[in-house]
Amino acid sequence: MSKTCSNFQRLHLHGPTMGTRWSVTLDAALSSQQQTALHQDLAAVLERVDRQMSPFRADSDLLRCNCTPPGQWLELPPEFLQVLDCALEVCRLSEGAFDPGVGDLVQAWGFGSASAPDPAAIGHAQQQPRPVTWEILERQGSRLRKQAPIALDLCGIAKGFAVDLMTAKLRQHGIQHALVALDGELYALGSQASGHAWPVAIESPEPGRRALHGVVELQDTAVATSGDYRHYFTLGNTRIAHSMDRQRRAPVRNDVASVTVLACSCMWADAWATALLVLGSNAGLALAQRLGLEALWLLRRGNAWVELGLGRWIT
Repeated sequence: MSKTCSNFQRLHLHGPTMGTRWSVTLDAALSSQQQTALHQDLAAVLERVDRQMSPFRADSDLLRCNCTPPGQWLELPPEFLQVLDCALEVCRLSEGAFDPGVGDLVQAWGFGSASAPDPAAIGHAQQQPRPVTWEILERQGSRLRKQAPIALDLCGIAKGFAVDLMTAKLRQHGIQHALVALDGELYALGSQASGHAWPVAIESPEPGRRALHGVVELQDTAVATSGDYRHYFTLGNTRIAHSMDRQRRAPVRNDVASVTVLACSCMWADAWATALLVLGSNAGLALAQRLGLEALWLLRRGNAWVELGLGRWIT
């Protein structure tokens, strides 16, 4: 509640979730009771997404799905299926660059519940047949069954979906001016009460430190960034990033340090940021141009960053 614009106050709500933190900055005229109710509703939305899609919770719908044998129908929540449908659509459009069926690789490389790479598990995961994910999942309404063993992982899209749900909850509370953030995924709801767009920082992809690369101003737009500079570990002199390359059956390794995507849905932006990171600069740019995506790549060139942009980032 640091500043006033007309009858609105600048409010800041935040809390822990999914191993990170969420925050909402909003301009609104809310009583303390209304603020408390809004905070509780936002926290409940995030708890619901985590309970359904977390790979770290033994009671999550995701792990329940992964543990269900092939051929057996499983009833799943509508939101889980909504996220899976979007993940499979991006998987198809990106020809597998974004793949929700790489949970075994994520786990083997130490980015799941395991805290370190497991060479035996990596070898096993790399030797297994890896059918096209959307061809081995069958839907009948709210029921899903696998036609072959597969370990789903929705970490590349679930946070974006959570931001979309938080935004919808803010609208239900009558909020018109807010910036919603969860890790590297954000949504600008309307403008600031002053009428100015919300400024969102684009980080410089430097491991171990926070540095500003630039700022993009947003209104009624989602933004998501994927990169290899935050969630990684070092093996010898090599940085091993958390995003999996289905074709290599290993973590992504190319010249892309980060990709930032703008879209009307944060779930869509989140998935495409990962897909374009995995595709690399050449194939990623070609596909993004064909699909009309708005994106900014930061590429490593020696000790410098080179920008490659589409949409408002075309130079």
